[in-house]
Amino acid sequence: MISYIIRRILYVIPLLLAVSIVCFVIIQLPPGDFLTAIESQLKSQAGLSEEESRKMVDEMRKTYGLDKSMPVQYLIWIKNIVTKGDFGYSFGYRKPAQEVIWERLKWTMIIALSAHLISTLVGLLIGIYSATHQYSLGDHLSTFLAFIGLSFPEFFTALVIMYLLVFRFRVPHVGGLSSPEYVLATWNWAKFVDFLQHFWIPVVISGVAGVARNMRVMRANLLDVFRSQYVITARAKGLKERIVLYKHAVVNALHPIIAYQGVALPYIVQGTMVTAIVLNLPTTGPAFYDALVFQDTLLAGSFLLMVTVVLVIGNLLSDLILAWIDPRIRYD
Repeated sequence: MISYIIRRILYVIPLLLAVSIVCFVIIQLPPGDFLTAIESQLKSQAGLSEEESRKMVDEMRKTYGLDKSMPVQYLIWIKNIVTKGDFGYSFGYRKPAQEVIWERLKWTMIIALSAHLISTLVGLLIGIYSATHQYSLGDHLSTFLAFIGLSFPEFFTALVIMYLLVFRFRVPHVGGLSSPEYVLATWNWAKFVDFLQHFWIPVVISGVAGVARNMRVMRANLLDVFRSQYVITARAKGLKERIVLYKHAVVNALHPIIAYQGVALPYIVQGTMVTAIVLNLPTTGPAFYDALVFQDTLLAGSFLLMVTVVLVIGNLLSDLILAWIDPRIRYD
């Protein structure tokens, strides 16, 4: 087991190096950069001549190392990340890129982890109920609702919920994580209650599709496991149905759910981008989108690299968990 973990970690190092190169090259491919937009603003808004604005922007490029070739820029960027934890400078936010990432990552993790935890637990419970009550009214109803949950995109669900809250239930402030009067206020009980009144909206919106997916996967896999020989043998031995279900069937039906957790982790870090934009949430998704639109190169590259690292680590953890719960999985 230990040798398997070490071998997998050693495989990760060249993979991350290759992916970081790909991320940096992709971000650099579009013509121009953020300073190109600044140059046009200097000419149109500050009234500088073309030569003056170009000279000023060239000085900025030299200061931040953007006048160097792409390989040199990449080596400087990756060296600073490994040695100093410095992801570079964000021109859009006018602060170091790591500050932009960390200050938004906490809300992303709180919202996304809550939605992911609820969607997984609720989806598993509904899936187990549907599989054990196949073709019943509850099974048909949950299956129908699962299709509905997967059919509607999250931004549409967000718009519908906002419409109902504002025009039907007369909620004064929808969107964000607090009302305007609590944005700059220190944390107290009133602000915490106001936060909870806003917090459930993105959690529910982000968790609807996850509940539907987990329910369908658990139902289908559990029905297949019920037809396995070891489940039939366990029932023939006279074991209680509860023991057969939770000790033999559910454990083996969890494999695709656990494998999906590694893929789900990058979405947790990135956050539901479109939903966050609709609800005006201070998460990493809108910041990543703005970095791509305005060619904030180092910030966008840092986001891509972080998502990739989390994806690789998530796949490693899911493989280890699967090997731990199922002795049939070999380490070699």
